[in-house]
Amino acid sequence: MADFPVLVGKTYSIKTFGCQMNLHDSERVSGLLDSVGMNEASSMEEADADIFMTCCVREKADTRLYGQVSSLVSAPIPAAGKRVVAVGGCIAQRDGENLRNNIPNVDVVFGTQAIQNLPHLLTEAFGSESHTTLYADTEETYKNFSTDLPSNRVQSFHAWLPIMTGCNNFCSYCIVPYVRGRENSRDIEDIVIEAEHLVHDGVREITLLGQNVNSYGRSIYGEPRFAELLRRVGNTGIERLRFTSSHPKDLSTQTIAAMAETPAVMPHLHLAVQSGSTNVLRKMNRRYTREDYLRLVDNIRASMPDIALSTDIIVGFPGETEEDFKQTLSLIEEVGFSSAFTFIYSKRPGTPAEKIIDPTPHEVIQERFERLAQLVSDLSYKSNQADLHTVAEVLVEGLSKSDETIMVGHSRKNQTVHFPIPEKMIAQDLIGKIVDIQVDEARTWYLRGPMIGDPR
Repeated sequence: MADFPVLVGKTYSIKTFGCQMNLHDSERVSGLLDSVGMNEASSMEEADADIFMTCCVREKADTRLYGQVSSLVSAPIPAAGKRVVAVGGCIAQRDGENLRNNIPNVDVVFGTQAIQNLPHLLTEAFGSESHTTLYADTEETYKNFSTDLPSNRVQSFHAWLPIMTGCNNFCSYCIVPYVRGRENSRDIEDIVIEAEHLVHDGVREITLLGQNVNSYGRSIYGEPRFAELLRRVGNTGIERLRFTSSHPKDLSTQTIAAMAETPAVMPHLHLAVQSGSTNVLRKMNRRYTREDYLRLVDNIRASMPDIALSTDIIVGFPGETEEDFKQTLSLIEEVGFSSAFTFIYSKRPGTPAEKIIDPTPHEVIQERFERLAQLVSDLSYKSNQADLHTVAEVLVEGLSKSDETIMVGHSRKNQTVHFPIPEKMIAQDLIGKIVDIQVDEARTWYLRGPMIGDPR
């Protein structure tokens, strides 16, 4: 704190866009700013420093960033007499100093590997009388993992645990390898020690993070060691263990076995397929075929018959035909996903797919997207019906945003579960507890029922 007297007592807010890695980075930013004497404000408008942790995977995130940062121009000046706007994350890494060309009121830009530089940059920005954007040079960025920085976890019972950064896959539509860098894995012993500390601190669920966790270890051990990591973290005493993201081409039989044989690993797997057409998958540079994916699903279900599978699907990739799209629909039906994130293709500057000319009219792509969304909805409803009149083990996360008499949590299969607060119980006392819910209602997007027995 002594190194940053200008920041002591000042307030900050953090707005996060995008993936779980950004959520983890935001927790690290919060912990870092608290460690230098700053305090979190109740809103962006009241904060002395507004931090935006950005995502550039889809165009919509750029638009939201521009709108929200620009809106601060007309907001009242904070009590300290100056507002500093800082942009971090993937858009900051991608655009660098050029970011101010689109958003003139940005004061600080720091990339994906420069979180530790933020207190220095904020100190300079608050001390400057001119409006010059300060930029963390990529050649001087942080060489270690952000886990070395302090953290303020949003939930005391759940923790994000990064095991690697970057990506080597270079899917033709994806900007991530260009803004997050190449794969770099953490030492397995360091991860296990951190997991043990989290368990000691009362964490009940850990989510291992990486752009492609299935290739964990290759950069430092010469071969993937994710199966070993799953078993070792699963043996730390953690009650629930999840991971994301998984690339189908690297999901090995050893990892499938580790999932099936490690009780702490939850029976849910998010396995992004993106398309059901081998032709489109080839253009996407996904490096597996439709048949490869279906064989993989068969292998997973042979080991874990009750596992819930979710996925990502892109509609309207350049050159996708009606036949390609029908193959996607048929694959989705054959797999029977429990849920899916669906997206209309968004052209990202700097990616190979940006150069592909696509004559498909937008209204055709939109109609396909609506057909896909309906199928996904139908399958989600069908999947949840299988759990009607069963007992779901739920980790309670908090109150419903729309009804303060209802608690919300997630089942072992990652389903959203609602239940009314039992009589003579206090909502706050249930948060972070594991409860049993008698499912008497199964809707498309959630399960619902009363709590039975005592929380634990």
